[in-house]
Amino acid sequence: MRGREFVRPFGGGARLRASLRGWGGVGAMAAVCALAVVLALLLPLTQSAGDGSTGIGGPGVAQGTHARAEEECAGPEKQTLSPSGADGPTIEAIKSREGEKRKLVVGVDQNSYRWGYRNPNSTGTAELEGFDIDLVHRIAEDILGDPDAVQFKAIPTNQRIPAIQEGRVDMVVRTMTINCDRLADVAFSAPYFKTGQQVLAPKSSTVEGYDDSLADRRICTADGSTAYSTLERAKKDGDLPATADIDSTVVPNQLDCLVRLQLGEVDAVVTDGALAASQAAQDPTVELKGEAFTTEYYGVAMKKDADDLVRRVNRILVEYREDSGGWQASYDKWLSATLGADSAESEPPAPQYLRTS
Repeated sequence: MRGREFVRPFGGGARLRASLRGWGGVGAMAAVCALAVVLALLLPLTQSAGDGSTGIGGPGVAQGTHARAEEECAGPEKQTLSPSGADGPTIEAIKSREGEKRKLVVGVDQNSYRWGYRNPNSTGTAELEGFDIDLVHRIAEDILGDPDAVQFKAIPTNQRIPAIQEGRVDMVVRTMTINCDRLADVAFSAPYFKTGQQVLAPKSSTVEGYDDSLADRRICTADGSTAYSTLERAKKDGDLPATADIDSTVVPNQLDCLVRLQLGEVDAVVTDGALAASQAAQDPTVELKGEAFTTEYYGVAMKKDADDLVRRVNRILVEYREDSGGWQASYDKWLSATLGADSAESEPPAPQYLRTS
């Protein structure tokens, strides 16, 4: 891969791609997803010490900080800095890296179909591709003058915030919802995508959506995800049946839920509708049930004190939305087949900036 690196715990990718050409139905998809589970569990262990022990951003933290965060935060997608093209200490540090290290280090997913994934049908090295990956290349091109000056680091759902806080990545571009809890730990760009929580279940299931049909059901969510904190809150408020099981079904990585659903270990999955639609495209035996029951926005996450980088990414996003080869072209390429050409998600959300200093 020219100018790109990807951190992997072990090889064997070429043999895997050769043996799994195409998604190959549910059985092959389960095998691919099962390998993804292993990768998601092992990759954090290949990073710096303390990656997975604290679980920052997990359900325990969300439970303890939610009430305080809600009081201090309103309109989380607006809690960002106004755009600027000026370099500051964070960007200068990135630019000052020498040789092969002069790259933007970005936390991404390698298993989210059409967002950030390795396509088993592609030829050659099966590079990372998808909607989030396109945005990463645009950011790298603006900051370092080379769209391929990127070092990708695969991180599971529950490691997104620790990876930023510990300095293992410069930013995370990984279908990460901007919310009040997370704003206490990281800074976000303006939103680059609008979505909402939705239910995914087998087509044969009697689950109808986010309603009483979830009673006595095992519902899978990812640790540290918006889905878990939303369901936890809904259960306390009585908006989710008390018999719905959400605690014994939490997994480290969102794709693990699809594996468990395929294996019959859970009855439904709750995740962002945009991700759920891509998973339904992978597995013809599952489908979205009901409508989205929240409104959420994805943002690029960075360190809280990286003001110059936040401003720069916000300026890049302004241009990316307006560029004919930018946001809309990427949506049409990766997401229109699953989300629709005229859906509510088919246009970039308009940015708002409450912080100007």
